[in-house]
Amino acid sequence: MNRIVVYDKPNFEGLSKEFTCDIPDLHELDFGDCISSLKVRGQPWVAYKLSKFEEDGVVFEEGDYAEIDNNNRISSLRLVHHDLSDPQITLYEHPNYEGQSKVVKEETNLAYGYFNDRVSSHVVQRGVWLLYKNANRGGWYHIAWPGERIHDYKTEINISRLRRKRKTRPCFFLDLVMVSEFK
Repeated sequence: MNRIVVYDKPNFEGLSKEFTCDIPDLHELDFGDCISSLKVRGQPWVAYKLSKFEEDGVVFEEGDYAEIDNNNRISSLRLVHHDLSDPQITLYEHPNYEGQSKVVKEETNLAYGYFNDRVSSHVVQRGVWLLYKNANRGGWYHIAWPGERIHDYKTEINISRLRRKRKTRPCFFLDLVMVSEFK
């Protein structure tokens, strides 16, 4: 069963709540902006700073998180309910899906090949991907959902690594440096 248990104190202490479906506004449940630790079972969850899944999300894969970086800054939670077993994303060298293309089905470090700093657009066919700006899974990242089509990256955003969410226990994400897989 896919679930997340959140706690208002580090080390799984204090008040707690368990969720099994998307929560667009934790404030409505008197649990907004107070999460300090959490446990994830099954599929990954995405935590957002703002309600209604707005702003950048942080992905939490199956595991126990005694302290989280976004301590007291989570306002909504989304379950990754997509099939993560057969991921695929197509990267394009130029905007508007033009130029050379590369189909990726597993974690890929673009710094090792032709596409390093050359990706300008993408289409996600299957799976959920984390697209990282830096090859070491560092810096800014973008969560790319199935069906997403980005026709033109801004010049300040270059992807170096793709990571897919992979099916490990029930399922996980994808790696591609801008995309990551969680273990």
